[in-house]
Amino acid sequence: MAAAPVRQRCGSGGPRSQLPPCYFEGYLEKRGPKEKASRRLWTCLCGNSLYFFNNAKDTHVSFTLCTFFSMSLMRHIVLTLKDICVDQYVEKLDLGGFVSLKDDSSRDRNLEAARLILRMKDGETKFTAPNLEARELWKGFLYSVVDLNVPSSLTLLPGQFQMLKEVVEKERTRRRTRNPGRAPPSPLSVPLVGEIPPCFRPVSRTEAEVLLERHPDCGNMLLRPGRDGCSLAVTTRQDLNGSVFRHYRVTQRDQGGYVIDVENPIPCATLHDVIDALVEKTAGTLQPFLLEEPYEENITYVSANDENGEKILHTAPSSPLPRVPALPPKQDRWCTSPLSRSPATDRRILTSPVPASPTNPMRRLILSPSPLTQTLNEELKFTLEKRKTSQD
Repeated sequence: MAAAPVRQRCGSGGPRSQLPPCYFEGYLEKRGPKEKASRRLWTCLCGNSLYFFNNAKDTHVSFTLCTFFSMSLMRHIVLTLKDICVDQYVEKLDLGGFVSLKDDSSRDRNLEAARLILRMKDGETKFTAPNLEARELWKGFLYSVVDLNVPSSLTLLPGQFQMLKEVVEKERTRRRTRNPGRAPPSPLSVPLVGEIPPCFRPVSRTEAEVLLERHPDCGNMLLRPGRDGCSLAVTTRQDLNGSVFRHYRVTQRDQGGYVIDVENPIPCATLHDVIDALVEKTAGTLQPFLLEEPYEENITYVSANDENGEKILHTAPSSPLPRVPALPPKQDRWCTSPLSRSPATDRRILTSPVPASPTNPMRRLILSPSPLTQTLNEELKFTLEKRKTSQD
């Protein structure tokens, strides 16, 4: 669905001052928190507000009569038609009090229509779009203007995502130039990694709601960066005939620490104290969001085929690591086993004087010859005796 052509509108009941740039417009059926019936209005998203008109072309025509005379007679009359913009919006909805935006699955008399619920701080406004595609586009433009970030959870075409990126850049530029004399807020001083609670997620408001909605068993409260880039925010989700989201601003104090910006501000020394305070204030109803993300079980890598250049994903072999050989057992320094002695030690022991004590183990080792020595001695003795007998 392509975006409708942009029309510049003028304010209701006042001078024709130009409205903020119109990012998206179309017919929507609207029913506010105090309205009993829906009204079909031409809705324009201009800047950070929704403007509602009775018709798509609220203009009136003025006729200017131009008469040209010659010296003797009237030659002709030219009637000039001009369209003068006198668009009068009947209602304006400022999105500064945005809380949440969700689909309404209730049935409509028009089977192709798609419903939407816009929740603000002062109540809910229900919209009915002509079809599902129009509803997704309205959600995309509203999220982009509110969060100043393109939502990634919507079903849109690449060209439509590009449109949203351009809207985000235009809205950021508009807000910067709206108050040029205003000093920019001081940037948020990010604490050390060890001081950041595990429920911190670098996501936008919309992405935080999606995370809490998809993983209700992992907790219902997370800490995230603030929309202005100079503060933090806590997003919570609870069930009350559906998901109820709440967002709390957490600002950093100049003298150190943080403050939860509610009606009665809650000072906290650290970000961990911010989470603990919300858990304590709700009697444990709010719990930090802890999502255990899976890790890979195998090592994979991509390589290119030398012949055709085709890239293939490989899995590294998962063979166990080689074991380090164990060290030999430590021997006693007085061990007398022949296997534990080096040849040099044997020579030193054999050549060194041995005490005459019969109880000395070294003496017993030397005095008791080995079986091989006994055999050699017997053969030598037998040879000597045989030689002596032959000489006789």
